[in-house]
Amino acid sequence: MLAYIAKRILLMIPTLLGALTITFVVMQFVPGGPVEQILAEARATQKGGEGGGYKASRDIDKKQIEELKKLYGFDKPAHVRYVEMLGNFARFDLGRSFMFNKDVWQLIKEKLPVSISLGLWTFLISYVVSIPLGVAKAVREGSRFDIATTMVVLLGYAIPGFVLGVLLIVLFAGGTYLDWFPLRGLTSDNWYELSWPARIADYFWHLTLPLTCLVIGSFAVMTMLTKNTFVEEMRKQYVLVAKAKGLDDRRVLYKHIFRNALIPLVTGFPAAFIGAFFAGSVLIETLFSLDGLGLLSYEAVIRRDYPVVLGSLYLFTLIGLVVKLVSDLLYVAIDPRVQFGSAAK
Repeated sequence: MLAYIAKRILLMIPTLLGALTITFVVMQFVPGGPVEQILAEARATQKGGEGGGYKASRDIDKKQIEELKKLYGFDKPAHVRYVEMLGNFARFDLGRSFMFNKDVWQLIKEKLPVSISLGLWTFLISYVVSIPLGVAKAVREGSRFDIATTMVVLLGYAIPGFVLGVLLIVLFAGGTYLDWFPLRGLTSDNWYELSWPARIADYFWHLTLPLTCLVIGSFAVMTMLTKNTFVEEMRKQYVLVAKAKGLDDRRVLYKHIFRNALIPLVTGFPAAFIGAFFAGSVLIETLFSLDGLGLLSYEAVIRRDYPVVLGSLYLFTLIGLVVKLVSDLLYVAIDPRVQFGSAAK
């Protein structure tokens, strides 16, 4: 087991290097870097100014370009910047944002509350509703209940979250009909002035529409996965043997089937839990003005904020690799039949 863990940790290094290298190389060929964007904004402010300002602006641009390149480190060759980036990342120094003039770590921490709120509740609601529903569908396979719920969850899955968000805004957020829900932020401006019960109510009031958009799509996947896993287990030989011994269906379900069927679901907890935080919909965050990690990453790409793009990529990739390792180890802990490395021989 220890040999397997060490091997997996060593394999993380080339995976991280590959992701960072590909992204870094692609960025070298993308037009409109941060220097060009700053100069474009400077030119825009000079428009309509003094006559004959074009030549002066062109001369200023040359000086500004050199100063900005030196400020942001673009006066160095690409391979030098690449090596420096790897050295900084090895010390978990993610750099400083061009766009916000803040440390990338600080930016990520500022955006985490939104991502944690969306991710945590999406994860909890999806699992709490989908697993019991999937079990109920498996037990009643082929019934009217199974067919009706399948149609409902698949219909929800077929509707894109962004389209559903627009529809909810039109219907319930002052778009055309009702004005029941807010459209900006996680809390109201006077949140700190409210009592604790009122704060909690205000918090969930703001989360209702975004969570609806994020959860609806995940219901179908988790529900159908649960149903199919349980149906597969119910058809295995050990279930038939247990029933032949005279055990009632409920005892067979909860004592025998439940433990084995939940293995793939439980082992997926870490990945689903972390993925819900960092894989939230950028469109949903934009639509409901929620300033989270998804929106930060999108703006960083648009504004060519390379430290934020590379720093967040490095952090999320590393977290994803660690979570994948934890999922594998959890699989071994839950199912002793699974062994890694020499123990499997």
